[in-house]
Amino acid sequence: MENKVVYIKPKRNVQVKTEEVFFRDIASVTCIDEHITAKVRALKVHHFREGTEKRAVISCLKLTELVQDVDKGITVENVGEMDTLIKLVKTSDAKGTLVWLKIVFVACISFFGTAFTIMAFHNDVGIHDVFARLYEMTMGQKATGITTLEVAYSLGLAIGITLFFNHVGGRRITADPTPIEVEMRIYEKDVDDTLIETADREGKTIDAS
Repeated sequence: MENKVVYIKPKRNVQVKTEEVFFRDIASVTCIDEHITAKVRALKVHHFREGTEKRAVISCLKLTELVQDVDKGITVENVGEMDTLIKLVKTSDAKGTLVWLKIVFVACISFFGTAFTIMAFHNDVGIHDVFARLYEMTMGQKATGITTLEVAYSLGLAIGITLFFNHVGGRRITADPTPIEVEMRIYEKDVDDTLIETADREGKTIDAS
């Protein structure tokens, strides 16, 4: 067989639902020869055994070795990640009620925790006294209850939070990712980097033999 180039693009983080992990699960593959592409995509790259850790880190060198085992005349070009973190995720049978209870629990913590934080901040800066003093300076008399300042500030705070988080109910205001999504991606990347570096230090990375 003449020399052919196989381009592979391994992913950074992959979640699989079965113990058998194939090349197509963790990387995109293309080659001018469709038969080679099909063979490479069908290669088994890892098997999770019972009782073992449900994470594995595979080096791109191991993937290159597997591809070249198909035919020694293949040249492999990696255009993706150097290491791939694979996680075995078992779909739990406990769905429905349990999932909804978790969602409600997290939502309550987020809502009441945020509300308490805002109230504590306003109490620390004495915003009620600021509004009262501002009202007295503007109107020439002391406020006797809730004023326009408090109402306008509360509405402005709600609108500002909605615009900042880019969501109204389940709908986006714009196509941009929300600040939470950005932070979650940064957090996921940091976690992946840590797991990959830890596996490398402990010699657990699946590398070329």
